[in-house]
Amino acid sequence: MKSLLKKAREQKGLKTREVAQILSIDQALISKFESGIRRPTKEQISKLSQLLEIDYETLMIAWLKEKILYEIRDEEFALKALILVEQEIQNNKKIINSNVLNSLQTALDEIEPLKNQIKSFQHFDLHRISKILELEFISENNRLNGNSLTFEETKSVINEGITIMGKSMQEHLEAVNVQEAIGYIKELNQKKASVNEKDFLSLHNLILRGIKPENSGKYKNDTLIIREMKLFFNWYESNKNGLHPILLASEAHLKIMTICPFENGNVQIANLLMNWILLQNGYVYATINGNEENINEYLSVLEQCQNKNDKSLFVNYILRIEKKNLLRALELVSK
Repeated sequence: MKSLLKKAREQKGLKTREVAQILSIDQALISKFESGIRRPTKEQISKLSQLLEIDYETLMIAWLKEKILYEIRDEEFALKALILVEQEIQNNKKIINSNVLNSLQTALDEIEPLKNQIKSFQHFDLHRISKILELEFISENNRLNGNSLTFEETKSVINEGITIMGKSMQEHLEAVNVQEAIGYIKELNQKKASVNEKDFLSLHNLILRGIKPENSGKYKNDTLIIREMKLFFNWYESNKNGLHPILLASEAHLKIMTICPFENGNVQIANLLMNWILLQNGYVYATINGNEENINEYLSVLEQCQNKNDKSLFVNYILRIEKKNLLRALELVSK
């Protein structure tokens, strides 16, 4: 942990006294954290993570590892004790996941009839509402990333190839690229292809094509990120048949935003992955609106999840959005 803190501080170009001043922590303590003489408190870990832009989960794992090592040191039965601890943590995790699912069950029960009602529609109606919801997703997904194209402008760019006066070439490319990424997801779903790393990287390559070609389809040059992504896909394989699809999709989004594996496009790829899983399981797009109010709510929920270590906050947030969009689909059919 000490090397993580020191390296991040130096990369930010900050002196220990500056870190101490910003975080209202004694300078001597900052030096002791970096030398390994003292460990930060959990609250200080959160502050250091935000200021030095270190992944909170990575820093917490390093902190817990040192805390455990300090307690057990060279105890004769340490390894046997750790095995028992791991088993108990896994058992507790199952109980917690069960409690989370129970608390969300009411919302899930409300969503399923809506989903089934939409599935019963004629092919023509399904195709029509799918195209509208798809365009709305493309427009809002890009607005979430600062794209200023309106829904109607996005529609014109995609359907008619029109160039919008006063809008940048990058904004036009973002609209086209996300449309192609959606097309790629639909092809994968038709083939019943499972979510995998190769296609995940291909999606990232598509959304940044012609915009950031040097970073497209490539993780950050960081061995820790690469390891975290391997663990992510292991997690997905282990849970894809056990978790409810909406929980699976929400948690996948949350994990990608926690890891932030790419130099650019992390929000877009997290959104695409989440909706890839939802569409694969017969749901409609969970479109996060890109206006200021909704962006602030989205960022606030992500922050609360991290600070409280409570993924159910984000799952609930996505459940509300999915229900709203299912109702939107039903409304479109009646028009």
